[in-house]
Amino acid sequence: MNEIVLLLGTGYRTPVGETLEVDNTLEHSAPDLHENRRKRLPSWATTCEVAVFLAFTVFFLAYGLTPLLGGDGLGLVGADEPRYAQIAHEMLVRFDSAVTLKGRLSACVTPYLYGHPWLEKPALYYWRAMGVFKEFGVHDWVARLPSTSFAFIMVGLIYLHMRRFRNGGHLDAALITVACAGVIAFSRGASTDMQMAAPLAIGLLGWYAWYETDSKFWLYDIYFFTGLATLAKGPVAPFLAIVIIAAFALLRREWSILRRSLWWPGIVLYFAMVLPWFIAVQHQNPTFFREFFLEHNLERFATDRYQHQQPIWYYLLVVVLAMMPWTVIAVRALADGILTSVAEWRLRHSKNATPCANRPGDAFPEFLVLWALVPIVFFSLSKSKLPGYILPSIPPIAILTGDYLFRRRQSGLGRWVLVGHAVLCGIMTMAALLVPWFVAHGAQMPPTHALVAAVLAATGAALLILIVVNGFGVARLRLVTTGVLVVLLLFLYGVGPFFGIPEVGATKRVIHLLDSSYSARPLAGRLATLAPADETVAVFRVRRDVEYGLSFYRNREVVNYEQSGVPDGQHLLVVRVSGRRGVDLHTPDALNEYLEGRSYEQLFAWPEQGLVVYRVGSR
Repeated sequence: MNEIVLLLGTGYRTPVGETLEVDNTLEHSAPDLHENRRKRLPSWATTCEVAVFLAFTVFFLAYGLTPLLGGDGLGLVGADEPRYAQIAHEMLVRFDSAVTLKGRLSACVTPYLYGHPWLEKPALYYWRAMGVFKEFGVHDWVARLPSTSFAFIMVGLIYLHMRRFRNGGHLDAALITVACAGVIAFSRGASTDMQMAAPLAIGLLGWYAWYETDSKFWLYDIYFFTGLATLAKGPVAPFLAIVIIAAFALLRREWSILRRSLWWPGIVLYFAMVLPWFIAVQHQNPTFFREFFLEHNLERFATDRYQHQQPIWYYLLVVVLAMMPWTVIAVRALADGILTSVAEWRLRHSKNATPCANRPGDAFPEFLVLWALVPIVFFSLSKSKLPGYILPSIPPIAILTGDYLFRRRQSGLGRWVLVGHAVLCGIMTMAALLVPWFVAHGAQMPPTHALVAAVLAATGAALLILIVVNGFGVARLRLVTTGVLVVLLLFLYGVGPFFGIPEVGATKRVIHLLDSSYSARPLAGRLATLAPADETVAVFRVRRDVEYGLSFYRNREVVNYEQSGVPDGQHLLVVRVSGRRGVDLHTPDALNEYLEGRSYEQLFAWPEQGLVVYRVGSR
């Protein structure tokens, strides 16, 4: 035989006389393979960082929102939440009742409220709410999931973007974004505000990634996510994006970026996303153009038709409150970003300096500053002002704050910045602890023991922050501040349940008080024990949130005495007897006069919201 066939584990055939080098290969292949696998796996530090990010993000966005994590302790509040949830519910009913594909597509076009078209906002929130209603059932906490999920995606992409392009401050930026009052509040709202702010933020981050890398891959982001934002709130989304990018080009005198940003595949993608719904809804509702564009966009901006007038400095106050508890550091970081932008501008216009417009990284503070300021300035000029309008300014301020904290790790924060941050966290702690008293007793001064306890807790929170930062450095500021916020959220929402572990009932008093004081859910539950679902419920001079809330929880429009008159049949009547619009209907003479002698009886009072419930007999 000329050769011997050696049956090796690899299946190789080795001629006689040849050196079996394969043995050496086998000897070293296992360690090499193990080394390659080890390199592909994330490091222990990265794993811990991602775990910290996910734990805090899920807690701040979802605790107290879902039955599995903290319980759904607070029902729908305000006028918008129950109204938008009801629209999504009615659209889902129409969708499910359609028997053809054309009928189902048609059911997704026009939003309906109590059987009538509701054309104030585009349909993105309603579509997403329909999807989660279909999956989890029609519940108030499910109506909030569209905002929560968008907030989670936004914070996650801020973390990933910063990790790739500004590594170091990425975790600070993400945690500050998710742990500020504005994001916590609006991520739990069944509304359109987060539906616009989150996609717009993701799109602008993608655009800046394109600016740095010149990769068309990132340019898709600005068109796709601006399209989503347009479907959430309309033309204001592309308008803000265009103004921010144009202001950036003007500041840096790089006009070519405007031309290069106009990318025809992206433009096609944007209009392919947006136009079908706008054309379809106009086809079904010939009044859509006038109602949506003229009344709810132009007139809302230019007039006080919807009675939301505020002073021109209103949004400065809103931003201060929305960034809590990071406001002091955020103001310092924004000022630092403005000073950096001015210095860069002067450097580019100095005859003795080399222009640095094309140096990667120099432009990021300028972009974030413009992104933060443009919505504030634009909406401050509007005659109609609501807090949610300014939400697009929160992510860039939070990113600036995270980047600022990272850069100050070695040199430390200024003394007054740190003290101011600690004091603000203490004030926030004190305010949170006194919330139950002011909700229950109004503007009355709390008793001495409650004030002392709140002051001691506030002092402890402030001292804790000062001690930790002085002892362990600025790197621990995010941990100790978010730790204080965790305790405050546990105080407000109570402890548990945690994925099947029962709640601690004694800790739920605060959220139950808030629920009965600001949501119609407990009242609707009480009414359900007195009247079947098909019995008429009427309201008289109640707040809009009570009217819309009762309609959602009973899945039937309530009758408003002032709009529709007194129903002929027997019904329940909810009357507001305190407040600015309250009416004194306690006396028999007053009720007899208004009800024209019909029989009635008082069933119960709801003092948390200044309401009294009557049963009114048939005419």
